Amino acid sequence: MRQEVDRAIELRIEGKHKESNEILLTLVKVYPEDSFINYQCAWSFDVLGEESQAVPFYEKAIQLGLPEQELEGAFIGLGSTYRTLGYYEKSKKIFLKAMEQFPDNRAIQVFYSMTLYNLKEHDGAMELLLKCLTDTTVDQEILSYKKAVGFYSDKLDHVWS
Repeated sequence: MRQEVDRAIELRIEGKHKESNEILLTLVKVYPEDSFINYQCAWSFDVLGEESQAVPFYEKAIQLGLPEQELEGAFIGLGSTYRTLGYYEKSKKIFLKAMEQFPDNRAIQVFYSMTLYNLKEHDGAMELLLKCLTDTTVDQEILSYKKAVGFYSDKLDHVWS
């Protein structure tokens, strides 16, 4: 089984997404309770642009339990997929759960900010993005204004007289 999973991942890396997906679909039928195979199958649908097909596999992978690294990826995949399908509240719920479990994962925060944007929660989206930017950038020009950007990140609509 592991060789087949590795082959499917290799095919995905090579850009042979359909072939990868076919192998993973076969494997998930044989091993329906394997969280890693469900996760890889979900991912394979995502790269094919078939997000709605990915959802049940992401959900099952998370429900079955994944190691931390794969769980982070599955949360991002499911939350992002929900967002692209217009299920913004479901996306928000997944990202909130993900941020609770992985508070230092900036990728989760960035994807969550996109969901906030879709929910018209622009203030929260911008605040989160600006904090991610100033906390992770190596750009010296931005860093020279880190304190100011941090201060204004949650005051974008405030007007000082």
